[in-house]
Amino acid sequence: MSGSIPFYQKHQRHYDRGYRSKETESKLSQYQSSSRYAAASAGSSTSSAISTRSRGSEFATGFSDSEEARVRGTSAYMARRDLFTSGLEMERSEQISRREAMRESAERISLNKREHFKRMNEDSLMHPPEFVIKPRSHTVWEKQCVRLHCTVPDHLKPLIPVLSTYKNNVAIDPLANPGKYKLESRYNVHSLEINRCDFDDTAQYHASAMNSKGEQSAFASIVVKRFKGDVDESLPSPRLSEYGITFQTHIVDQFGVSFGREGETMSLGCTVIIYPALNRYQPEVEWYRDDVLLSPSKWTHMHWSGDRATLTLTHLNKEDEGLYTLRVTTKSGYETYSAYVFVRDADAEVEGAPGAPLDVRCLDANKDYIIVTWKQPAVDGGNSILGYFVDRCEVGTTHWIQCNDTPVKFARFPVTGLVEGRSYTFRVRAVNKSGMSRPSRVSEPVAAMDPADRARMRGTSAPWTGQIIVTEEEPAEGVVPGRPLELQVTEATKNYVVLSWKPPGEKGLEGVMYYVEKCVSGTDNWQRVNTEIPVKSPRFALFDLAEGKSYSFRVRCCNSAGVGEPSDPTEATTVGDKLDIPSAPGKVVPTRNTDTSVVVSWEASRDAKELVGYYIESSVVGSNVWEPCNNKPVNATRFICHGLMTGETYVFRVRAVNAAGLSQFSPESEPVEVKAAIASSCFSLLTPVGGGIPHGVLSKMGPGGNVGQLTEHRPRWTGSHETVQSPPDTMQKRIKAQSDTESSAAASPAPPYGITVLECVRDSMVLAWKQPNFIGGADITGYFVDYREVIDGVPGKWHEANIRAVSERAYRVSDLKENKKYQFQVRAANMAGVGIPSLPSNTFLCEEWTIAVPGPPHDLQIREVRSDSLVLLWKPPVYQGRDPVNGFYVDIKEAEAPEEAWRGVNNKATEKSFYFILQIKNLKEGETYVFRVRAQNKAGVGNTSDVTEPVPAVTKPGSKEIVVDVDDDGIISLNFECCDMTPDSKFVWSKNYEEISDASRLTVETKGNKSKAVFKTPGEEDVGIYSCLVTHTDGASASYTLSEEELKRLLEISHDHKFPIIPLKSELAVELLEKGKVRFWLQAEKISPNGKVDYIFNDNAVSQGEKYKMNFDKNTGVIEMIMESLTPADEGTYTFQLQDGKATNQSSLVLIGDVFKQLQQESEFQRKEWFRKQGPHFIEYLGYEVTPECCVILKCKVGNMKKETSALWYKDGHEIKSDEHLGFTEGVLKLEIAQISKKDAGVYEVVLKDDRGKDTSTLNLTDQGFKDLMNEVFSFIANSSTPLKVTSTDEGIRLYTFVSYYNDLLQVTWHYKDSAIAFSDRIKSGVVGEQLWLQISEPTEKDMGKYAIEFNDGKGGLRRTLELSGQDRARVAGGLPDVVTIQEGKALNLTCNISGNPVPEVTWLKNDREITSDEHCILKFESGKFASFTITGVNTSDSGKYSILVKNKYGTESGDFTVSVFIPDEAGGKKK
Repeated sequence: MSGSIPFYQKHQRHYDRGYRSKETESKLSQYQSSSRYAAASAGSSTSSAISTRSRGSEFATGFSDSEEARVRGTSAYMARRDLFTSGLEMERSEQISRREAMRESAERISLNKREHFKRMNEDSLMHPPEFVIKPRSHTVWEKQCVRLHCTVPDHLKPLIPVLSTYKNNVAIDPLANPGKYKLESRYNVHSLEINRCDFDDTAQYHASAMNSKGEQSAFASIVVKRFKGDVDESLPSPRLSEYGITFQTHIVDQFGVSFGREGETMSLGCTVIIYPALNRYQPEVEWYRDDVLLSPSKWTHMHWSGDRATLTLTHLNKEDEGLYTLRVTTKSGYETYSAYVFVRDADAEVEGAPGAPLDVRCLDANKDYIIVTWKQPAVDGGNSILGYFVDRCEVGTTHWIQCNDTPVKFARFPVTGLVEGRSYTFRVRAVNKSGMSRPSRVSEPVAAMDPADRARMRGTSAPWTGQIIVTEEEPAEGVVPGRPLELQVTEATKNYVVLSWKPPGEKGLEGVMYYVEKCVSGTDNWQRVNTEIPVKSPRFALFDLAEGKSYSFRVRCCNSAGVGEPSDPTEATTVGDKLDIPSAPGKVVPTRNTDTSVVVSWEASRDAKELVGYYIESSVVGSNVWEPCNNKPVNATRFICHGLMTGETYVFRVRAVNAAGLSQFSPESEPVEVKAAIASSCFSLLTPVGGGIPHGVLSKMGPGGNVGQLTEHRPRWTGSHETVQSPPDTMQKRIKAQSDTESSAAASPAPPYGITVLECVRDSMVLAWKQPNFIGGADITGYFVDYREVIDGVPGKWHEANIRAVSERAYRVSDLKENKKYQFQVRAANMAGVGIPSLPSNTFLCEEWTIAVPGPPHDLQIREVRSDSLVLLWKPPVYQGRDPVNGFYVDIKEAEAPEEAWRGVNNKATEKSFYFILQIKNLKEGETYVFRVRAQNKAGVGNTSDVTEPVPAVTKPGSKEIVVDVDDDGIISLNFECCDMTPDSKFVWSKNYEEISDASRLTVETKGNKSKAVFKTPGEEDVGIYSCLVTHTDGASASYTLSEEELKRLLEISHDHKFPIIPLKSELAVELLEKGKVRFWLQAEKISPNGKVDYIFNDNAVSQGEKYKMNFDKNTGVIEMIMESLTPADEGTYTFQLQDGKATNQSSLVLIGDVFKQLQQESEFQRKEWFRKQGPHFIEYLGYEVTPECCVILKCKVGNMKKETSALWYKDGHEIKSDEHLGFTEGVLKLEIAQISKKDAGVYEVVLKDDRGKDTSTLNLTDQGFKDLMNEVFSFIANSSTPLKVTSTDEGIRLYTFVSYYNDLLQVTWHYKDSAIAFSDRIKSGVVGEQLWLQISEPTEKDMGKYAIEFNDGKGGLRRTLELSGQDRARVAGGLPDVVTIQEGKALNLTCNISGNPVPEVTWLKNDREITSDEHCILKFESGKFASFTITGVNTSDSGKYSILVKNKYGTESGDFTVSVFIPDEAGGKKK
């Protein structure tokens, strides 16, 4: 037979002859020399088989002819050939007759193809090890020796098995138990000898043989019996030794917290003292890492020297980090000691490269597929890790092959393309942009084989378990395999998708292979994925799928008979990571521990899936350099960080990790100084030395360290919880209490007092008590309750009601006995330990309460004591009564007053939620008060609570109130200062008197004796009463009510502070300068020299240049930007953005559409104007002016004139010759038109010109222009008209008015009672000079009414009105002549009748000037009817025109006459 072996086995040491022992070499040489003749004689009968085998081997190995010849020439090949041909075939030929040999040859030839293939296949010959002789069980007496034997053949030299021996599944180490065990292996016979058997040697033993093809085990049991009478077998063996001696074990010379680096060697050792010392007595020594038992391996070596236990870590890796525990077990019990080992990363081969991954494991191994998992490193080298590379190495070689071409970020990767039957190890490397990390520690070897085959090779774990191994039936020949079953997607990431299925029931002739097909969801286009790689495992990983797309998958089986039907397709699967990166951990709280360590606690990541653990980092305050505290993820939310520098101040942060990656960092913790927290030496009892998971896990508590509900514990009625004397297990409680502390050194608290019962049912009672008067200088962390039964007045033994401390001052003790009497005592615990117990309580009967009213409220607290007020808080009763509690009454009395002095504070029941509150006012300053509370329900008012301690109504010196503040950043905060703080004092902030534990709305910052509660995003949900209490003081506290109105006011202030605005005197405006320049400008009220401005046009910044000129006068605050001209491209929005420190402002101006066009046109006009004004030009263009005399003056104002400049007037293109109507004074050219008429209509033009240029001004006075001019003339005429008057004429009456100038073009309309008058012979109108009149002949009463004259000036016109109202109107009835001629010196007396109602006022005029009565001229008005005019002696000066004017509210009328005085002695009587 050929000795060819698979290629992968040629590199393994145990297939090399040099690896065998000398004894094996000698035996093999003798066996080969004695078998050569037999091999030659049997050559003819085996030639056919050898030839067939050789061809099969050549195909299997894949060697060329030259390589095969070289291999055959080696000594190993010759030895294997001799072994197989001579050792097997020829040995059989010597033992049987030739007739039997010929029969066997005939049978071999007649074998079918399948059997022949199986027998001649090399893989069939290479099988797992077999036990030819198995060990048998023994029953022996104590102190006897026993030996177990087994035989495992090693005829398959390439697969020489490795044998291990176990006791109760624990490997036996003869070196760890010198003289006890002896192992021997000779000539394939393996033996285990046990000397001086004792009772502990009674166990199940098994030998395990393993090679690369699998593992087999053989089991045997040993029972050690004792002679009767030696030991009382009724006693439990763990309590007493076989010699009746109780051992005392002490672990001394202990190893401490250790630090190592990857690649180093570390030894941990302890000296173990066992008393009494017995010769050859050896305790059971075990080592644990993170509570996992360690076994000897190439990474861990264990040694026991009789009094010292040593654990050696031969090659440190981060997997070795953890809590190491030494456990020494004797017959009397066990002792343990623990300390933490930290392993830092080795120096990176490339600067900035990340640390190596860790904890590489292999999962779900199959024939050609293995899933490799690992954990991400804590150190990323300063740059984010881009991904990971997975390498594999075949066992027996040193050649590593990279499995993935691109880095994968997911910490799990399926490795495919493995060779069935071969074993592999794996490692992982991390990569960032700086380079590649060091490789991780290699994984344990794993064979690529079917899991069912692996289980079959391992065999049963014990003969008596009844395990049944079910093997698949042999494949049938020529059958196409059926459908694969139960196809499903087991894992999906954005890099790959993993499928798994079960093989079909019908496989066919040979073993099946699989084809995997995929299809994009929504289509029916199935594509084969593995066209080149045959799939033997019922697992497959698909790569290169489009992320975000959905796919369906199916699988087909195939063999030599054909390809089977596809499986049922999977549901649509979207390619992407199903596992999210965990959220960042919450608040990190560091607390002091030792001089070099700090306890760090944090809030767990919320909704984290498949969480691996947490990494903690520390940084010295101010350094900004972060160092990892652990290099292996921890699963708890509390860790002790060691290796810190004493006296330094550190901050900490935490991040979570799962297979998807590392989370964001948590918020940084508060700084903490590294120094010892507890000076007591008993601290070493609290936890194992070091940090990590097993110690320091705190219970979850509610706000303020209080649990949400009453803690309930049901005590066990067993002896394990009873003690002989009180107090019960004080040390256990002390250890627990101290492990829950986080403060500085202090004394244990005084005992609580005032134990009362709040509720009682058939089997439980709720107790309450008061806080100790002295708490030991540190916060109380919890209470322990003990109880004892009282029978006939005799108290029994104390029992523990709670093993774990409770933080409330109320506790329910359950599982009590109904109608039994009990006493209770309570202990308080703080960081210094558990205090002494309280005095035993009164004896309480455990019977169910049935009263209808509620029980007493409890836990009364007094806050914010002032000289006239305080705040009282309490908790509702535990026992509600028949109906729910619906209110509370508070009673008050002076401390020294009798019981009858109790009086109610509130007449109406008050109710609040959870913490019940009442502010009590109108107290008398200096008086001492006590309080109590009663609860009520529908049934009535219940019992009163315990009375509070006396409280004086005094405002303590230095008391402060909460001050609200809004800083420059707009942050709203509540500030409280305390002047009486102690080193242990803390500020406790509450909302509505419930401690604030949720930091999402409020952040508390404390520095020295000041504390600040900062609102994050103030809103309506923040409305409430905020209070601050300072612990370890004499009740320092205060409160502040944040109402909706106050919140609104603070938010307005916050907005002003957060977004300060630079005030502006004027917003951005635009104006035109000379030459058509455009100026954009604004003015700020005040701006500092550091202020700056950004000029923005259409969201783009513009800067100083040819087009834009910027000026910023910081003294005046004027900011301007000047543009030479505007183009269509300049249409848009202009913005000036101002910034002065934090203050900002901006102003914008929108110039678009008609606004921009108008400005552009104006700018262009101004530009042209400037150039025009460089020569003679019109300052004011030609226009007209109407004078009060109704003259029209055409005028224009000119400038930049000189002597040579000519000014020419034109009308309708014809020059107007210079005459008296033209004028030029003070730069104004004028043309006067005295009496304008239609002939003056036309186009007037003025032309200025000289050598510098020419300018023209035109005025169009035609059509509408002339009409507008005349309307203005008419307006002047109308405004010059006198009030409308009436006078009597011979024909009747006349209404008239005078104007300064009358023009024939003037349009006048007369109205009577608002209607135009239709003229007739009786009613006429006309013009006499400047008088416009209306004549009414023979007026009647019908003519009475309102008359008006309307002047039409083209605008609104002007009306003059007069009311004719008959007798009611003032009238001059008659009696006055038109002319009076009288001689000088005579007396003149004239009288006229006056009528009107009311009585008119009478005024006399001479030459239109009013005259008054005197001695010369006597004027009288008598009886309201007669007016007289008397001149006692006329003279020539009395000549003139006289008028009488009568007026009342209905009208005015006048009468005129002329007086002519003559001198008689003059010739002809000449008049004067």
